[in-house]
Amino acid sequence: MKLSEFDNGMPSELIALHPAPNRDEARMMVLHRKTGEIEHRIVNDIIHYFDDQDSFVFNDTQVFPAKLNGNKEKTGAKIEVFLLRELNQENKLWDVLVEPARKIRIGNKLYFGLDEGMVAEVIDNTTSRGRTLRFLYDGDHDEFKQNLYALGHTPLPYYIKREVEPEDEERYQTIFARNEGAVVAPAASMHFSRELLKRMEIKGIYDEYITVHLGLGSFRNIDVEDLTKHRMDSEQMFIPEDVTERINARREKGHKVCAIGVSTLRAMESSVSMNGYIKPFDGWTNKFIFPPYDFTTAEGLLTNFHLPFSVMLMITCAFGGYETVMQAYKVAIEEKYRFGCYGDAMLIID
Repeated sequence: MKLSEFDNGMPSELIALHPAPNRDEARMMVLHRKTGEIEHRIVNDIIHYFDDQDSFVFNDTQVFPAKLNGNKEKTGAKIEVFLLRELNQENKLWDVLVEPARKIRIGNKLYFGLDEGMVAEVIDNTTSRGRTLRFLYDGDHDEFKQNLYALGHTPLPYYIKREVEPEDEERYQTIFARNEGAVVAPAASMHFSRELLKRMEIKGIYDEYITVHLGLGSFRNIDVEDLTKHRMDSEQMFIPEDVTERINARREKGHKVCAIGVSTLRAMESSVSMNGYIKPFDGWTNKFIFPPYDFTTAEGLLTNFHLPFSVMLMITCAFGGYETVMQAYKVAIEEKYRFGCYGDAMLIID
């Protein structure tokens, strides 16, 4: 398919700038992909569409405070550093993005904090905006990370045009986040509250957890019309063996799996065997999914409403059917569903 086919017509005013007051009370469109039927519900109704012994698979990655504001040495020019991932603990090396990139060169020192107590040196250029920083810190690694993160801010997506607020630290995170490493939150998983997880438990729906450390690749502009020529950035993922054993055993008995979020779905499809079973995985994936695609690991998908031309929209269309999903998006716009990571949800089932 072509990039231009993924303009869903979203008006910018439908981008959610704040989450719903309660996690599980965001609106939820239910799309029956075989018939195209649409229902309008809220997220905590999701358990009505699944049965005892079915499985919900979540992404338990934890977002860290990746945005830093600092100053360049000598000139004092303001700079923004976006931490992507730690490259080397011992040498305190980090892969980052910088802004404005044209002013940040190899050898420059950058200062952070009110007393400029955190210092980093630029030691390499990786892309037009990418740099490798070496932080000059004498303390041990745990102390360094604690002080570095104390200077950071919640890395809200670029399309949320407002300053970060204190509430974002909690709300731009799932309630079960436990494996640090993401700079993008798994949006669909953020809809789940403790109360909803308890209701799942009472009904007999299992919660299973894998880890996908989401990077900025999902937000990077696709610059080719022919999607077969696009290359995704790699993301680190972990699927434990005991999780795969439980999910595969339930599916053998005819029970359904619902992927909570496209990151979860993409991870499971990255680790699938020839017979459709999910395999343990510890590594990186750059799998890029767009229509047409034959999914074998899940019968349901909960995802948010995505921006035009995004890889998340493409995966959603691949799962629900291109025509069916794009028609549902027209309804979503008419009904003023909210888009983006803080927006409303879409449940796709048969």
